[in-house]
Amino acid sequence: MSKEMRDSIREERITMEIVVDAYGPEEKAESWCHYLDDVMSFPFKAECILADKRSPLNVGEQVEVLAVHFIDDYNQLEMYVEISWQDRQFGVPLKQIKPLDADAETTEAIADWHYWKNRGYMF
Repeated sequence: MSKEMRDSIREERITMEIVVDAYGPEEKAESWCHYLDDVMSFPFKAECILADKRSPLNVGEQVEVLAVHFIDDYNQLEMYVEISWQDRQFGVPLKQIKPLDADAETTEAIADWHYWKNRGYMF
């Protein structure tokens, strides 16, 4: 069962703007990647809200988000962003962060991705 209640406005935006012409997992992943890259404004500060074994971040740590982290393998189940943390730059799962000082469009795009993940949707 989904952790998140259905949001008809967000569902409409995701269906009609993000994955509208995407068929199959690779096209959906690519559509999400391009949507995030087009809508999000970088850099911005963010906070880690979720531990993830693919990332060294701990809950509560703050990072600077620099860009969408494009991946070659769209069979992944996650979108990544490139961050700056402790004098290093690397990709972390987008589901792991919450924006702190991002503009409204960036905040909404991240919320769209969190919604997608929390509803259990997949590519």
